[in-house]
Amino acid sequence: MQLELSPTDAEFRDRMREFFTTKVPQEIRDTVLEGRHLTRDQIVETQQVLNAEGLAVPHWPVEWGGQDWTDLQRHLWHEEMQRAGVPIPLAFNASMIGPVIAHFGTEEQKQRFLPPTANLDIWWSQGFSEPDAGSDLASLRTTAVRDGDDWVVNGQKTWTTLGQFGDWIFTLVRTDPEVKKQAGISMLLIDMTTPGVEVRPIELIDGGHEVNEVWFTDVRVPGDLLVGDLNGGWTIAKFLLGNERVGVAPVGATKRALATLKATAADQLRDPLVRARVADLENELLALELTALRVVAHSAGGEPHPASSVLKLRGTELQQAVSELALDLAGPASLAARAGEDSPQEGWARRTAPTYLNLRKASIYGGSNEIQRQIISRTILGL
Repeated sequence: MQLELSPTDAEFRDRMREFFTTKVPQEIRDTVLEGRHLTRDQIVETQQVLNAEGLAVPHWPVEWGGQDWTDLQRHLWHEEMQRAGVPIPLAFNASMIGPVIAHFGTEEQKQRFLPPTANLDIWWSQGFSEPDAGSDLASLRTTAVRDGDDWVVNGQKTWTTLGQFGDWIFTLVRTDPEVKKQAGISMLLIDMTTPGVEVRPIELIDGGHEVNEVWFTDVRVPGDLLVGDLNGGWTIAKFLLGNERVGVAPVGATKRALATLKATAADQLRDPLVRARVADLENELLALELTALRVVAHSAGGEPHPASSVLKLRGTELQQAVSELALDLAGPASLAARAGEDSPQEGWARRTAPTYLNLRKASIYGGSNEIQRQIISRTILGL
């Protein structure tokens, strides 16, 4: 089942489809479609191709590179991008700190940071989670103490995704330890080349290097790099995390993964139980897509809708369910190691296990799914 579109929206969809399939290098798209890891240069090149066409940050204010699109057009842009295997704009830039600076930043911060953020001339990292402050983010301990016009930052962040590529890091710090924990937090923008900043790799279960620890030792940060109000960081964090949770329901990418699975493991679809699992997933993905459209419509122009937690919860569950089905269908071939070139079938099978293992993280980042259930019960169900 597909959405019924007006002639105007159908033309918009076709225009997006043509651009994504003809202007983004095929090599980059093949890397995504085949489930291989993108390089830093590939991610940067893609975002700069999109930004040159005004397609990198359409949800930003128009004066900073956004587009005056309808909610449905924004959905179609995102859907067609994922369908074509185009890497989505770097979330830390496009969906997190960019909207934060546009909403909370000073005019000087907007002028300085938004254009290079949209073009990925600055690669942003996210400095939120700590060893004892993950889902309970308000318990963070990294401190920022005023010293003249500067802040002096000490502490540790962890699970910093792609932090090895980072130029700057937007960081939640404790600026007032005497008040309620949510009330004493601020956000600072920190140049990662500043003396005292150290990035240490964390090896993942799939053997990859995707996340890092970031240590701050007497790091001096100019006072004009405070975002928003002093001790107003919790409000900013909620705004940012709401946007993140909308973005972690990658309907298009999950639908593409399921379509790839159906094409690659076609012989196994003769099994009625397999067909039933596939049909259930397709129905659930359609329901999620429609929910995503409702959330986008209700979030327009303001703080993300509480139902973004539903998207995060169900979207990550479906990501994991598709990866589990792929692993089941690949069977022992998912763990096979061999020398030489893989056939397309062998390559798909051997990637199912790393993908399955890597996506265990999906129900943790952006606020764990247990936390999302608490948010849903409190803000939507009123329990």
